[in-house]
Amino acid sequence: MPRDGETSGRDAVTDAPTGATARALWYVGRGRAVLRERAIATKKPDRLRIRTLWSGISRGTERLVYDGRVPASEYDRMRAPLQEGTFPFPVKYGYNAVGVVEDGPAGLVGRTVFALAPHETVFDAPEAFVQPVPDHVPARRAVLAANMETALNALWDGGAGPGDRIVVVGAGVVGCLVAALAARLPGAEVTLVDVDLSRRAVAEALGCRFAKPLDSPGDADLVVHTSATSAGLGCALACAGDEGRVVELSWYGEATTEVSLGARFHSARLSLVSSQVGRVAPSRRGRWSHARRLAKALDLLGDERLDALITDEVAFDDLPQALPRLLAPGAPGLATAIRYS
Repeated sequence: MPRDGETSGRDAVTDAPTGATARALWYVGRGRAVLRERAIATKKPDRLRIRTLWSGISRGTERLVYDGRVPASEYDRMRAPLQEGTFPFPVKYGYNAVGVVEDGPAGLVGRTVFALAPHETVFDAPEAFVQPVPDHVPARRAVLAANMETALNALWDGGAGPGDRIVVVGAGVVGCLVAALAARLPGAEVTLVDVDLSRRAVAEALGCRFAKPLDSPGDADLVVHTSATSAGLGCALACAGDEGRVVELSWYGEATTEVSLGARFHSARLSLVSSQVGRVAPSRRGRWSHARRLAKALDLLGDERLDALITDEVAFDDLPQALPRLLAPGAPGLATAIRYS
């Protein structure tokens, strides 16, 4: 069994049988993660064997997992498709993996695929759990697929349309992807709002305006909030025009959120709605499966400007030591790509 309190960032499994092995990141305690090694079992006939090339940290969600702040009421809904262990700890968690199929149907062997899988060097997955990465999307950029899927679903929930005034509050990875998609709508006026002035360059590269919260525009047709702060939600409500819609995309975990529903909230007849990627937006649910939505999210990653959202790269071997920096509150940068040998 893994040694509790491992300081080197790796756990050793002393009774593992000889032969091929895989290593995976496990969250083992509040603020502690280690690499565990296991023997690779014989592959089941209905599974693909995938060797990981890249994986991505979903900073907001994995910070909650790392800190042990997943609410008990959400243990089942938060469970990732190929997760092992249970919340709060120990748990092998993650859902942004890109790899090459080494064993499976002839048509898939050698293909680069995306899977909602944890950070692990080799893993097996049912074919239904993976999606081929389009040839025009680099494997490294494909780690943004789950975030792109979230952004696409949010715009569906918001009912965004051509010519709309759209404000996105919170220029994290998901917020930037929402803004990037919205900016592709003909005639849309898109503003990305954040307290971090360094995000201005990213916003402009994505074809959006940038504003600080105090300078954020009002009279928006649609506002999407992604900052996971009460102040950000208050800013989002202030940006909405009469009878405008505010889509709450943040995930707060166990945190209590204050929101002012006084002032003009009722007189302006504002709508505050939640968006969560676990279900396809109601406007598309009758025609779109999860697989179709994920395939479209991957296709939308063909925009090379989105490489600007990957601001850090870490070797898989160094991931446990890097997590305190990557998941610290207010950590600089956007997405982190995990590089596998």
